Amino acid sequence: MFQNTSVGLDVHARSVVAHGVNRETGEVFGHYFGKDHGDEDVVAWVAGLPGPVAACYEAGPTGFGLARAFADAGITCLVAAPSKLLPLPGDRVKTDARDAAHLATLLAAGAVTQVRVPSVDQEALRDLVRAREDVREDLMRVRHRISKLLLRHGVVYDGKTTWNQAHLDWLAHQRFDQEPAQISFDDCLAAVTQATARRTHLDARLEELLPDSGYAPVVAALSCLRGISTLTGFGLAVEIGDWTRFTGSTIGAYLGLVPSEHSSGQSRSLGGITKTGNQHARRLLIEAAWHHRAEYRPGASLRLRKQWEHVDPLVQARADQANRRLHRQWAKFDARKKRPVTANAAIARELSGFCWSLAMMANR
Repeated sequence: MFQNTSVGLDVHARSVVAHGVNRETGEVFGHYFGKDHGDEDVVAWVAGLPGPVAACYEAGPTGFGLARAFADAGITCLVAAPSKLLPLPGDRVKTDARDAAHLATLLAAGAVTQVRVPSVDQEALRDLVRAREDVREDLMRVRHRISKLLLRHGVVYDGKTTWNQAHLDWLAHQRFDQEPAQISFDDCLAAVTQATARRTHLDARLEELLPDSGYAPVVAALSCLRGISTLTGFGLAVEIGDWTRFTGSTIGAYLGLVPSEHSSGQSRSLGGITKTGNQHARRLLIEAAWHHRAEYRPGASLRLRKQWEHVDPLVQARADQANRRLHRQWAKFDARKKRPVTANAAIARELSGFCWSLAMMANR
């Protein structure tokens, strides 16, 4: 960063507090934008400061509209990762003005870790993918409520597989002696039907949008791995976006799949995974990793065989290598009687590296 003036912005829904510092003269600039302000007002004020100028604000619920407005005006604007901002030790006073001044100081020192600003189209696709994720969570919760309600009343399903058509037919015939219990059960069952319909609708729309989204080559490559369907691959592609930001060894850290560590002097202590970064992509990889525990037989999976027909032979070979290695790693963990949850996190970390490799091959 070679800016002459560094500007920190504390951005809220109805207000923006700006604090600028000129590196050469030490002059301090400040401004408060009230509820009637627009992004163009903030950009115009920053543009009037002694240049070259750069601005910075924390990523949050206000989104990336202000950063895009700065980009359109040709002004550098960083969107800072809140978890990476250096704190002020001993500071017990927090105000918007202080936060803006702190951001300006960090920006001038080059100590801001920025997040990637997606394009408008990419952000729209991400919203759709996350809407599908929300529906999945809603469906899971209401299914759990039905299961617990039936368990409290001593009603147990004898089938081996739940939430298939046979199970749904069985649920539809359940009756309770108490009317309040019947009303509660019927409401939960209706919620399951509604959530399932919503998920089916969003799945269909995602399938329709995939060919023209620009992510089709990456999704096709990722889908060659076990546990990654077209929708899962679409979710990973949209959430990660620019794969060139990482390497095969760093993407796991970005997704929070590396062990936490607390070491000092001669002591070294490792803990659970950090769970930092993109939690949506991390969940997809954690779920996909479980599929590699079962024996790997390439010819037995009709989905994989069909998917491999639509990708480059090099991608197919790399995916086959990944599937074989991940299953071998699972077998080693099982032989050592490693806790399955711990082992699966390690498999997910390796899986993220293979996903990066396939994505890079697809983008050549």
